[in-house]
Amino acid sequence: MRRVLLGSHLMLLSAAVAGFILLVASCLAQPQHQQSATQDNALRKFLQGYVGVPTDENKMTRYSAAFVDLRGDGAREIIVYLTSKAWCGTGGCTTLILAPEGPSYRVVTRITVTRPPIRILDTKSNGWHDIGVQVRGGGIQPGYEADLPFDGNTYPRNPSMLPARRAAENAAGEVVVPYTVEGAPLY
Repeated sequence: MRRVLLGSHLMLLSAAVAGFILLVASCLAQPQHQQSATQDNALRKFLQGYVGVPTDENKMTRYSAAFVDLRGDGAREIIVYLTSKAWCGTGGCTTLILAPEGPSYRVVTRITVTRPPIRILDTKSNGWHDIGVQVRGGGIQPGYEADLPFDGNTYPRNPSMLPARRAAENAAGEVVVPYTVEGAPLY
């Protein structure tokens, strides 16, 4: 009886340790996608210029940003998930892919009807990592993860239409904008 209890306790302890290790690893991985205060200020200024003067429709805009190296060249592009009545519909919200340009940024792609989690997939197209976004709602049932390949200039603007495609089941990649994202106020 003692051996059974001891074995059960060891299994529970092992599971708890494994969970703790995963939690610590995910927390340690998070900072690589976050920005410094200077980068955040530059991004906020760019986004405020992109969105425009606060109106009743867009003044509640929130954004979540992940600084990631999509090209594998050491420079960090930015994936920005925008939420508010102005940026969302029944199919999801708007995601921007930005590239650094001098002290500011340029829009590589504006992707509509996306939902988190947003992932950087291990696969690449034309030298850039593919991006995975959730597609559901707006009449799409059941939902699925779309794989957005880079065509040399841009990513697909709508993840529910070609050239976007369903991601392979269990496609390897990393979550950069989690499902539980709340975002920071833009204004």
